[in-house]
Amino acid sequence: MADGKKLVIVESPTKMRSIQGYLGDDYEVLSSVGHIRDLAGKRDIPEKDRATYGKYSIDIEGGFVPYYVVSDRKTKTVSELKRALKGASELVLATDGDREGEAIAWHLLETLKPKVPVKRMVFHEITKDAIQKAVDETRELDTSLVDAQETRRVLDRLYGWDVSPVLWRKVGSGASGQALSAGRVQSAATRMVVDRERERMAFVSADYWSIGAMAQRSSDDFRIRLARVDGAPLASGRDFDDKGQLTRAVVVLDEKAASELATAIDEAGSATVAKVEAKPGTRRPYAPFTTSTLQQEAGRKLGMTAKVAMSVAQSLYERGYITYMRTDSTNLSAQAVQAARSQAVGLYGDRAVPAKPRMYASKSKNAQEAHEAIRPSGETFRTPKDVAGQLGRDEQRMYDLIWKRTIASQMSDAKLETTTVTLAADVAGKALEFTASGTVYTFKGFLDAYEEGADEKRHKDEDANQQLPQVTAGDVLDVKDAEAKGHSTSPKPRYTEASLVKALEEKGIGRPSTFASIIGVILDRGYVTKRGQALVPTWLAFSVIRLLEQHFGDLVDYDFTAELEEDLDRIARGEADRSDWLKSFYFGGDGHPGLRTIVDNLGEIDARELNATQITDTAILRFGKYGPYLEVTDPKAPDAKPRTINVPEELAPDELTQEKVQELIEAPVAGNRVLGENPDSGKIVVVKDGRFGPYLEETDPVDPDEADAATGEVSDEAPKKKPTKKKAAPKPRRASLFKSMSPETIELDTALQLLNLPRTVGDDPESGEPITAQNGRYGPYLKKGADSRSLETEQQIFDITLEDALEVYKKPKYGARRAASSLKEFEKEDPTSGKAIKIRDGRFGPYVTDGETNATVPRGENVEDIDFDRAVQLLVDKRAKGPAKKRTTGKTPAKKTPAKKAPAKKATTAKKKTATSASRSEAAKKAAATRAANKAAKAAQAADES
Repeated sequence: MADGKKLVIVESPTKMRSIQGYLGDDYEVLSSVGHIRDLAGKRDIPEKDRATYGKYSIDIEGGFVPYYVVSDRKTKTVSELKRALKGASELVLATDGDREGEAIAWHLLETLKPKVPVKRMVFHEITKDAIQKAVDETRELDTSLVDAQETRRVLDRLYGWDVSPVLWRKVGSGASGQALSAGRVQSAATRMVVDRERERMAFVSADYWSIGAMAQRSSDDFRIRLARVDGAPLASGRDFDDKGQLTRAVVVLDEKAASELATAIDEAGSATVAKVEAKPGTRRPYAPFTTSTLQQEAGRKLGMTAKVAMSVAQSLYERGYITYMRTDSTNLSAQAVQAARSQAVGLYGDRAVPAKPRMYASKSKNAQEAHEAIRPSGETFRTPKDVAGQLGRDEQRMYDLIWKRTIASQMSDAKLETTTVTLAADVAGKALEFTASGTVYTFKGFLDAYEEGADEKRHKDEDANQQLPQVTAGDVLDVKDAEAKGHSTSPKPRYTEASLVKALEEKGIGRPSTFASIIGVILDRGYVTKRGQALVPTWLAFSVIRLLEQHFGDLVDYDFTAELEEDLDRIARGEADRSDWLKSFYFGGDGHPGLRTIVDNLGEIDARELNATQITDTAILRFGKYGPYLEVTDPKAPDAKPRTINVPEELAPDELTQEKVQELIEAPVAGNRVLGENPDSGKIVVVKDGRFGPYLEETDPVDPDEADAATGEVSDEAPKKKPTKKKAAPKPRRASLFKSMSPETIELDTALQLLNLPRTVGDDPESGEPITAQNGRYGPYLKKGADSRSLETEQQIFDITLEDALEVYKKPKYGARRAASSLKEFEKEDPTSGKAIKIRDGRFGPYVTDGETNATVPRGENVEDIDFDRAVQLLVDKRAKGPAKKRTTGKTPAKKTPAKKAPAKKATTAKKKTATSASRSEAAKKAAATRAANKAAKAAQAADES
């Protein structure tokens, strides 16, 4: 870099390229690619400092000072930044203006140690005007924001590293054996999902019947419902509590009474209009998007997870299409207000906007957040049509949503009128009242541009928006098609990502910018699974939350967790000292015992009791190494060993009712079906249901003389044999069923084929090596020595001929498999590598690749929805992260020392030892070679199949 240029450092490579174009040749813009430093690992701390910083890399006794190190993946980045800084005339730290961005800027300052003037530059949109303005209005680094971020990082380290080990010891492992974790916010979020499921489990459904009919005037029909019988209201779902009990005096009809009354209403055939009420109403537009409301709406309307929504929004921000996407503010700048009003008038007319601009008060007091809502960037907004063709599918949908919400926020109120018609009739000696409601918008206002989505509700009025004809009191209307309809009350709906984000924000838990990562963590840990859009807690989550509630009650208390967020905000505003606050949190104070005190006084924790949930009087649900299972006690033999029954993984906790438990107990044991006798060995072939799916097993036939013992019964006449110690029996032959096979329909011939695998296809005519066909962890494959090749179907294991197998080996090792695994291909080439982009199905799910870089498709994104632009962006993000860090053992190789010569008098012994060592060494080499060959074969198969 030429002398005299100003060095500008941002976090993102995408942002770097955009800003460089606005600043010109006097500036050099580089990226830190996020944080460059983090808390050290224990091995990264010099020996002399380890006693001070302990296992946390934090000097707890010295004011909670952290020990930071440059991340291994960022050493090259830091070196490049230092080289660029040598010739710079000025350093401009242009990271984001929130806590994380301020902390990144501080870490850059601490690491680079610049000797040139330093300025802090902040902007909330990437446009030429905004960047130029930010250059002219630089400020000093905000150390209060840095303190708040550092406090959060230290807090999370202390919390996680003290509490998580308790979960490892007392609960076990999560999804796929992954270590469990506890966290300040993730634990509270998990508890919320578990608490909702507990409510659903405790819920008692109540039945009631309603009667609906059609009222007609001339040719106009509208729906009516029976509301009162002899002056008393008819029961609806809102009249029952969660225990199934009535909350007020109402008439509850059963099926017979409702059906008879419906028939009588049809026979009567008419009703008189008793009353017509019309009430005007107003609906105000929604405030512009904050991070939280954007995540919610993206979930409701676009079907995006919070993580995907934030990723798409960040891409739009970095490319200059929207303002900063992490904000609690609903405020719009004067220029943005004018832009929104102008576009609303241009699209919908002068009445579309009120006389005065709308101002929205922000509920957040967070000093670290941006000072403007999420909106289209610039002083004149680009319409969705203007950016069509410039954005990928998801980015286009997201931009359209943000643009509409922003425009609508400055538009006029919607005017409406709600009309309620009451009809009366005497039927079967009963005075009946029917009602019908309808809402008509007399002026749609902001609704012309935007209508907010809604979360699932328990009680819906499906007829609320019907249009009613003009009727007046005294009119007699025809009534027909009366129908009795049965209902059951429903529990509160499960959280979706959108409704959980809303609930977290309402409770003040976490920050909107962290909600996506919070939900990602509880999904990855196996605490929560998704059923459609609903978040369903696992039994593992129940065990974890039970432990935390019993032994770390304060830490998962919603109010206490929210108070922590408020305290962090006070530190960010400079109203509290980070060291004093951390001391109080860790050692106790202000009525709280302190994390250290809690951990040191846990006492005994009964892991078995912790992982047990009483479902019925005789059935206890436990969560074990391989998932949930029932432990069922026989009431007739309470001292006998309980029977264990696996609980289907797809069964939600609230669905494990007493009826379902009984169904599982009474269900025939899956598998254990005798297929017949193996004519070659005389053994019996049985299909069984195992922990990892159905499988076959050969067993010895039962001796007729031992039939009683085989059935579990003992003959009174047979003498009891003295038990003798037997040699361990050889393991029976076993084989897994193919995915296409069913344990209920498999036949003996097919079973024998499976048991005889691997099948020898023939010998390679060139090498003489046998070629076998077999099934492996990653599917069917051929094997010739250490060379494995994947097959396309399991049936080929039985059918492939030697000729066909040789043809498979003639093809490039990965060609056929990779071509077959392409889920999607794009016509255009990657702008960076110039190579074709494809989406393939790999061992760990779908991924985008250009042949050089592989980027995993994020959880929640569908392959069908990924267009070329999104694929390019995923590859760009992956390249920016750099290569994955190699895992090392952390052990330093031992130094080799020359062997000492043995004394002469021990020469004979030395020769013996040398000979023995040589033979052992030779054996070790052979064993190592065998292991290497086996490992190579497995690796070849795994690579071929991925």
